[in-house]
Amino acid sequence: MTHRFTILVERDPESNWLVGEVVELPGCYTQAPDMSELEKNIREAIQVYLETAKDIQPFSTFVGLQQIEVAE
Repeated sequence: MTHRFTILVERDPESNWLVGEVVELPGCYTQAPDMSELEKNIREAIQVYLETAKDIQPFSTFVGLQQIEVAE
């Protein structure tokens, strides 16, 4: 069975590495210095997550992103 997952990618300001989080799988994330390595690492993280958490279906559904401005 094939599943499609949404990956949120951010850059860590301290290490300058990319951090990828799987939106539909709480706690499933990894990091890497570049996008190609991040994709490899996130695929591995998803596989491990799915192997160890068999009872997580149904997965949540990604709806979208929104940015808001808040004055300090």
